[in-house]
Amino acid sequence: MSYDDSYISMDVTENDPEEASASIWKRISAIRQTASEAFRRKPISHWILLALSSVAMLVAFPASSILSRVYYDNGGKSKWIISWVSVVGWPIPALLLFPMYFLSDIHPTPLNWKLIVSYIVLGFLSAADNLMYAYAYAYLPASTASLLASSSLVFSVLFGYLLAKNRLNASILNAAFIITAAVVMIGLDSNSDRYGGITDQQYILGFVWDILGSALHGLIFALSELVFIKLLDRKSFHVVLEQQVMVSFLAFLFTTLGVVLNNDFQNMKSEAESFVGGKSSYLLVLIWSAVSFQLGVLGGTAVLFLSSTILAGVLNAVRVPITSIGAVIFLKDPMSGFKILSLVITFWGFSSYIYGSSYISKQS
Repeated sequence: MSYDDSYISMDVTENDPEEASASIWKRISAIRQTASEAFRRKPISHWILLALSSVAMLVAFPASSILSRVYYDNGGKSKWIISWVSVVGWPIPALLLFPMYFLSDIHPTPLNWKLIVSYIVLGFLSAADNLMYAYAYAYLPASTASLLASSSLVFSVLFGYLLAKNRLNASILNAAFIITAAVVMIGLDSNSDRYGGITDQQYILGFVWDILGSALHGLIFALSELVFIKLLDRKSFHVVLEQQVMVSFLAFLFTTLGVVLNNDFQNMKSEAESFVGGKSSYLLVLIWSAVSFQLGVLGGTAVLFLSSTILAGVLNAVRVPITSIGAVIFLKDPMSGFKILSLVITFWGFSSYIYGSSYISKQS
Protein backbone atom coordinates (compact mmCIF):
# COMPACT_ATOMS: atom_id res chain seq x y z
CA MET A 1 0.00 0.00 0.00
CA SER A 2 1.41 3.42 -0.96
CA TYR A 3 1.37 6.49 1.31
CA ASP A 4 -1.58 7.98 -0.62
CA ASP A 5 -3.55 4.73 -0.42
CA SER A 6 -2.86 4.57 3.31
CA TYR A 7 -4.11 8.11 3.76
CA ILE A 8 -7.31 7.37 1.80
CA SER A 9 -7.88 4.18 3.80
CA MET A 10 -7.57 6.00 7.13
CA ASP A 11 -9.84 8.77 5.92
CA VAL A 12 -12.55 6.30 4.90
CA THR A 13 -12.30 4.49 8.24
CA GLU A 14 -12.67 7.73 10.17
CA ASN A 15 -15.70 8.77 8.12
CA ASP A 16 -17.36 5.35 8.21
CA PRO A 17 -17.40 3.86 11.75
CA GLU A 18 -19.79 1.10 10.65
CA GLU A 19 -17.27 -0.15 8.09
CA ALA A 20 -14.47 -0.12 10.70
CA SER A 21 -16.68 -2.02 13.15
CA ALA A 22 -17.55 -4.60 10.47
CA SER A 23 -13.83 -5.04 9.71
CA ILE A 24 -13.06 -5.70 13.38
CA TRP A 25 -15.86 -8.27 13.67
CA LYS A 26 -14.62 -9.90 10.48
CA ARG A 27 -11.18 -10.35 12.03
CA ILE A 28 -12.65 -11.72 15.25
CA SER A 29 -14.73 -14.17 13.22
CA ALA A 30 -11.63 -15.30 11.31
CA ILE A 31 -9.75 -15.88 14.59
CA ARG A 32 -12.66 -17.87 16.00
CA GLN A 33 -12.82 -19.98 12.85
CA THR A 34 -9.07 -20.68 12.98
CA ALA A 35 -9.33 -21.67 16.65
CA SER A 36 -12.32 -23.90 15.93
CA GLU A 37 -10.48 -25.67 13.12
CA ALA A 38 -7.42 -26.18 15.34
CA PHE A 39 -9.66 -27.62 18.06
CA ARG A 40 -11.27 -30.11 15.68
CA ARG A 41 -7.90 -31.32 14.37
CA LYS A 42 -6.97 -32.73 17.81
CA PRO A 43 -8.86 -35.32 19.88
CA ILE A 44 -10.59 -34.19 23.05
CA SER A 45 -7.99 -36.08 25.12
CA HIS A 46 -5.30 -33.75 23.75
CA TRP A 47 -7.11 -30.66 25.02
CA ILE A 48 -7.86 -32.23 28.40
CA LEU A 49 -4.15 -33.06 28.85
CA LEU A 50 -3.15 -29.57 27.72
CA ALA A 51 -5.59 -27.98 30.19
CA LEU A 52 -4.32 -30.17 33.05
CA SER A 53 -0.69 -29.42 32.15
CA SER A 54 -1.38 -25.68 32.03
CA VAL A 55 -3.12 -25.76 35.42
CA ALA A 56 -0.22 -27.79 36.87
CA MET A 57 2.26 -25.20 35.65
CA LEU A 58 0.23 -22.23 36.93
CA VAL A 59 -0.51 -23.78 40.33
CA ALA A 60 2.50 -25.98 41.14
CA PHE A 61 5.32 -23.50 40.49
CA PRO A 62 3.80 -20.66 42.57
CA ALA A 63 2.92 -23.19 45.30
CA SER A 64 6.52 -24.43 45.38
CA SER A 65 7.85 -20.87 45.71
CA ILE A 66 5.40 -19.96 48.47
CA LEU A 67 6.11 -23.20 50.38
CA SER A 68 9.85 -22.43 50.32
CA ARG A 69 9.11 -19.15 52.06
CA VAL A 70 6.69 -20.89 54.50
CA TYR A 71 9.56 -23.20 55.52
CA TYR A 72 11.72 -20.22 56.54
CA ASP A 73 8.85 -18.25 58.09
CA ASN A 74 7.92 -21.15 60.39
CA GLY A 75 11.38 -21.85 61.73
CA GLY A 76 13.31 -23.66 58.98
CA LYS A 77 16.90 -22.53 58.55
CA SER A 78 18.71 -24.91 56.20
CA LYS A 79 19.38 -23.84 52.63
CA TRP A 80 20.56 -27.33 51.73
CA ILE A 81 17.28 -28.95 52.84
CA ILE A 82 15.18 -26.66 50.62
CA SER A 83 17.44 -27.26 47.62
CA TRP A 84 17.34 -31.03 48.36
CA VAL A 85 13.53 -30.92 48.46
CA SER A 86 13.52 -29.48 44.91
CA VAL A 87 15.10 -32.66 43.51
CA VAL A 88 14.04 -35.39 45.94
CA GLY A 89 10.88 -35.79 43.84
CA TRP A 90 12.87 -37.02 40.83
CA PRO A 91 11.05 -40.44 40.83
CA ILE A 92 7.77 -38.68 39.92
CA PRO A 93 8.69 -38.14 36.22
CA ALA A 94 10.31 -41.61 36.25
CA LEU A 95 6.94 -43.11 37.21
CA LEU A 96 5.53 -41.54 34.06
CA LEU A 97 8.49 -42.49 31.85
CA PHE A 98 8.93 -46.19 32.61
CA PRO A 99 5.37 -47.26 31.68
CA MET A 100 5.94 -45.61 28.28
CA TYR A 101 8.68 -48.16 27.60
CA PHE A 102 6.38 -51.10 28.35
CA LEU A 103 3.07 -49.87 26.95
CA SER A 104 4.28 -48.39 23.65
CA ASP A 105 6.94 -48.97 21.04
CA ILE A 106 9.48 -46.70 22.71
CA HIS A 107 13.02 -47.61 23.71
CA PRO A 108 15.41 -45.82 26.07
CA THR A 109 17.86 -43.47 24.39
CA PRO A 110 21.29 -45.17 24.15
CA LEU A 111 23.87 -43.57 26.42
CA ASN A 112 27.35 -42.55 25.32
CA TRP A 113 30.15 -40.76 27.13
CA LYS A 114 29.24 -37.33 25.76
CA LEU A 115 25.63 -37.70 26.87
CA ILE A 116 26.66 -39.02 30.31
CA VAL A 117 29.07 -36.10 30.84
CA SER A 118 26.36 -33.66 29.70
CA TYR A 119 23.89 -35.08 32.22
CA ILE A 120 26.50 -34.90 35.00
CA VAL A 121 27.29 -31.26 34.21
CA LEU A 122 23.60 -30.32 34.00
CA GLY A 123 22.91 -32.19 37.25
CA PHE A 124 25.69 -30.34 39.07
CA LEU A 125 24.56 -26.96 37.68
CA SER A 126 20.94 -27.72 38.66
CA ALA A 127 22.02 -28.56 42.21
CA ALA A 128 23.96 -25.28 42.41
CA ASP A 129 21.01 -23.38 40.93
CA ASN A 130 18.58 -24.79 43.52
CA LEU A 131 20.98 -23.84 46.32
CA MET A 132 21.21 -20.25 45.04
CA TYR A 133 17.43 -19.94 44.95
CA ALA A 134 17.24 -21.42 48.46
CA TYR A 135 19.44 -18.57 49.73
CA ALA A 136 17.26 -16.08 47.86
CA TYR A 137 14.03 -17.34 49.47
CA ALA A 138 15.70 -17.40 52.89
CA TYR A 139 16.34 -13.65 52.79
CA LEU A 140 13.71 -12.21 50.40
CA PRO A 141 9.89 -12.14 50.34
CA ALA A 142 8.46 -14.72 47.92
CA SER A 143 6.93 -11.99 45.74
CA THR A 144 10.27 -10.19 45.39
CA ALA A 145 12.23 -13.41 44.78
CA SER A 146 9.73 -14.42 42.07
CA LEU A 147 10.00 -11.08 40.27
CA LEU A 148 13.81 -11.21 40.39
CA ALA A 149 13.79 -14.80 39.11
CA SER A 150 11.96 -13.61 35.98
CA SER A 151 15.34 -12.19 34.92
CA SER A 152 16.22 -15.78 33.91
CA LEU A 153 14.51 -14.89 30.60
CA VAL A 154 17.22 -12.30 29.93
CA PHE A 155 19.97 -14.85 30.51
CA SER A 156 18.12 -17.49 28.48
CA VAL A 157 18.10 -15.05 25.55
CA LEU A 158 21.81 -14.25 26.02
CA PHE A 159 23.06 -17.83 26.40
CA GLY A 160 20.64 -19.12 23.76
CA TYR A 161 22.15 -16.67 21.29
CA LEU A 162 25.77 -17.40 22.26
CA LEU A 163 25.56 -21.20 22.59
CA ALA A 164 22.57 -22.45 20.60
CA LYS A 165 22.73 -19.68 17.96
CA ASN A 166 19.08 -18.76 18.54
CA ARG A 167 17.77 -15.91 16.43
CA LEU A 168 17.02 -12.51 17.95
CA ASN A 169 14.83 -9.61 16.90
CA ALA A 170 13.88 -6.20 18.25
CA SER A 171 10.97 -7.54 20.35
CA ILE A 172 13.16 -10.11 22.13
CA LEU A 173 15.89 -7.55 22.81
CA ASN A 174 13.21 -5.13 24.03
CA ALA A 175 11.95 -7.83 26.43
CA ALA A 176 15.45 -8.34 27.86
CA PHE A 177 15.84 -4.59 28.40
CA ILE A 178 12.40 -4.19 30.01
CA ILE A 179 12.86 -7.06 32.47
CA THR A 180 16.32 -5.76 33.40
CA ALA A 181 14.71 -2.38 34.15
CA ALA A 182 12.11 -4.14 36.34
CA VAL A 183 14.88 -5.86 38.34
CA VAL A 184 16.71 -2.54 38.82
CA MET A 185 13.44 -1.01 40.02
CA ILE A 186 13.09 -3.67 42.73
CA GLY A 187 16.66 -2.97 43.83
CA LEU A 188 15.93 0.76 44.18
CA ASP A 189 12.93 -0.03 46.40
CA SER A 190 14.74 -2.56 48.59
CA ASN A 191 13.82 -0.95 51.93
CA SER A 192 10.05 -1.37 51.48
CA ASP A 193 9.77 -5.17 51.53
CA ARG A 194 12.42 -6.42 53.92
CA TYR A 195 11.32 -8.84 56.64
CA GLY A 196 12.13 -8.12 60.25
CA GLY A 197 15.37 -9.70 61.40
CA ILE A 198 16.93 -9.62 57.92
CA THR A 199 20.10 -7.55 57.91
CA ASP A 200 21.31 -5.33 55.06
CA GLN A 201 23.99 -7.89 54.22
CA GLN A 202 21.50 -10.78 54.14
CA TYR A 203 19.07 -8.85 51.92
CA ILE A 204 21.85 -7.96 49.48
CA LEU A 205 23.02 -11.59 49.49
CA GLY A 206 19.47 -12.77 48.75
CA PHE A 207 19.24 -10.29 45.88
CA VAL A 208 22.62 -11.34 44.45
CA TRP A 209 21.96 -15.09 44.82
CA ASP A 210 18.58 -14.70 43.08
CA ILE A 211 20.16 -12.94 40.09
CA LEU A 212 23.03 -15.47 39.96
CA GLY A 213 20.51 -18.32 40.18
CA SER A 214 18.54 -16.78 37.32
CA ALA A 215 21.72 -16.48 35.25
CA LEU A 216 22.57 -20.12 35.93
CA HIS A 217 19.00 -21.13 35.09
CA GLY A 218 19.34 -19.40 31.72
CA LEU A 219 22.65 -21.21 31.11
CA ILE A 220 21.06 -24.58 32.00
CA PHE A 221 18.21 -23.91 29.58
CA ALA A 222 20.65 -23.09 26.75
CA LEU A 223 22.87 -26.10 27.49
CA SER A 224 19.82 -28.40 27.55
CA GLU A 225 18.82 -27.10 24.14
CA LEU A 226 22.37 -27.67 22.93
CA VAL A 227 22.23 -31.30 24.11
CA PHE A 228 19.12 -31.88 22.01
CA ILE A 229 20.67 -30.23 18.96
CA LYS A 230 24.16 -31.78 19.12
CA LEU A 231 23.77 -35.12 20.90
CA LEU A 232 20.16 -36.28 20.56
CA ASP A 233 19.24 -34.70 17.22
CA ARG A 234 15.57 -35.08 18.07
CA LYS A 235 12.95 -33.78 20.45
CA SER A 236 10.15 -36.00 21.69
CA PHE A 237 8.23 -36.18 24.94
CA HIS A 238 9.93 -39.30 26.26
CA VAL A 239 13.42 -37.99 25.41
CA VAL A 240 12.79 -34.81 27.41
CA LEU A 241 11.43 -36.90 30.28
CA GLU A 242 14.61 -39.00 30.17
CA GLN A 243 16.72 -35.89 30.44
CA GLN A 244 14.58 -34.55 33.28
CA VAL A 245 14.87 -37.81 35.21
CA MET A 246 18.64 -38.12 34.70
CA VAL A 247 19.44 -34.49 35.49
CA SER A 248 17.13 -34.43 38.54
CA PHE A 249 18.61 -37.72 39.80
CA LEU A 250 22.19 -36.47 39.49
CA ALA A 251 21.24 -33.13 41.08
CA PHE A 252 19.67 -35.19 43.88
CA LEU A 253 22.97 -37.07 44.41
CA PHE A 254 25.03 -33.84 44.45
CA THR A 255 22.60 -32.12 46.82
CA THR A 256 22.37 -35.16 49.12
CA LEU A 257 26.15 -35.09 49.42
CA GLY A 258 25.97 -31.43 50.43
CA VAL A 259 23.25 -32.15 53.02
CA VAL A 260 25.33 -34.99 54.50
CA LEU A 261 28.53 -32.92 54.68
CA ASN A 262 26.58 -30.06 56.29
CA ASN A 263 25.04 -32.46 58.86
CA ASP A 264 21.56 -31.23 57.96
CA PHE A 265 19.94 -34.67 58.10
CA GLN A 266 20.91 -34.88 61.78
CA ASN A 267 19.53 -31.37 62.38
CA MET A 268 16.15 -32.11 60.74
CA LYS A 269 14.80 -33.69 63.94
CA SER A 270 15.45 -30.64 66.11
CA GLU A 271 14.31 -28.35 63.30
CA ALA A 272 11.01 -30.26 63.03
CA GLU A 273 10.44 -30.09 66.80
CA SER A 274 10.83 -26.30 66.87
CA PHE A 275 8.85 -25.79 63.64
CA VAL A 276 5.59 -23.83 63.96
CA GLY A 277 2.83 -26.45 63.89
CA GLY A 278 5.14 -29.27 64.91
CA LYS A 279 6.60 -32.25 63.07
CA SER A 280 3.51 -32.94 60.96
CA SER A 281 3.50 -29.40 59.55
CA TYR A 282 7.22 -29.64 58.91
CA LEU A 283 6.86 -32.87 56.93
CA LEU A 284 3.84 -31.57 54.98
CA VAL A 285 5.72 -28.44 53.90
CA LEU A 286 8.70 -30.47 52.68
CA ILE A 287 6.62 -33.17 50.96
CA TRP A 288 4.35 -30.73 49.13
CA SER A 289 7.35 -28.60 48.15
CA ALA A 290 8.91 -31.65 46.49
CA VAL A 291 5.68 -32.74 44.78
CA SER A 292 4.69 -29.25 43.57
CA PHE A 293 8.12 -28.52 42.08
CA GLN A 294 8.17 -31.75 40.04
CA LEU A 295 4.54 -31.29 38.94
CA GLY A 296 5.41 -27.80 37.74
CA VAL A 297 8.33 -29.10 35.68
CA LEU A 298 6.18 -31.91 34.27
CA GLY A 299 3.42 -29.44 33.40
CA GLY A 300 5.86 -27.17 31.59
CA THR A 301 7.33 -30.11 29.67
CA ALA A 302 3.88 -31.31 28.62
CA VAL A 303 2.80 -27.83 27.49
CA LEU A 304 5.89 -27.57 25.28
CA PHE A 305 5.06 -30.77 23.43
CA LEU A 306 1.28 -30.60 23.43
CA SER A 307 1.25 -27.02 22.20
CA SER A 308 4.24 -24.72 21.66
CA THR A 309 7.00 -22.73 23.31
CA ILE A 310 4.80 -19.65 22.84
CA LEU A 311 2.04 -21.01 25.11
CA ALA A 312 4.70 -22.12 27.62
CA GLY A 313 6.05 -18.56 27.52
CA VAL A 314 2.58 -17.12 28.12
CA LEU A 315 2.01 -19.40 31.12
CA ASN A 316 5.49 -18.62 32.44
CA ALA A 317 4.61 -14.92 32.27
CA VAL A 318 1.28 -15.45 34.03
CA ARG A 319 2.76 -17.46 36.91
CA VAL A 320 4.94 -14.51 38.01
CA PRO A 321 1.98 -12.32 39.07
CA ILE A 322 0.20 -15.42 40.45
CA THR A 323 3.19 -16.08 42.74
CA SER A 324 3.36 -12.44 43.82
CA ILE A 325 -0.39 -12.20 44.50
CA GLY A 326 -0.34 -15.56 46.31
CA ALA A 327 2.55 -14.35 48.50
CA VAL A 328 0.64 -11.17 49.37
CA ILE A 329 -2.52 -13.15 50.26
CA PHE A 330 -1.02 -16.12 52.12
CA LEU A 331 2.24 -14.70 53.48
CA LYS A 332 1.21 -11.03 53.88
CA ASP A 333 4.13 -9.94 51.72
CA PRO A 334 4.49 -6.16 51.45
CA MET A 335 3.48 -4.88 48.00
CA SER A 336 4.78 -1.37 47.37
CA GLY A 337 3.97 0.83 44.39
CA PHE A 338 7.42 0.14 42.94
CA LYS A 339 6.86 -3.61 43.19
CA ILE A 340 3.46 -3.35 41.49
CA LEU A 341 5.02 -1.27 38.70
CA SER A 342 7.84 -3.80 38.40
CA LEU A 343 5.22 -6.58 38.12
CA VAL A 344 3.44 -4.76 35.29
CA ILE A 345 6.72 -4.07 33.48
CA THR A 346 7.80 -7.71 33.86
CA PHE A 347 4.53 -8.88 32.31
CA TRP A 348 5.06 -6.38 29.49
CA GLY A 349 8.57 -7.77 28.95
CA PHE A 350 7.29 -11.35 28.75
CA SER A 351 4.61 -10.23 26.26
CA SER A 352 7.27 -8.63 24.08
CA TYR A 353 9.34 -11.83 24.22
CA ILE A 354 6.34 -13.99 23.29
CA TYR A 355 5.56 -11.71 20.32
CA GLY A 356 9.17 -11.81 19.11
CA SER A 357 9.40 -15.59 19.49
CA SER A 358 6.09 -16.03 17.67
CA TYR A 359 7.34 -13.91 14.76
CA ILE A 360 10.57 -15.94 14.46
CA SER A 361 8.57 -19.17 14.67
CA LYS A 362 6.29 -18.07 11.82
CA GLN A 363 9.31 -17.12 9.66
CA SER A 364 10.86 -20.53 10.26
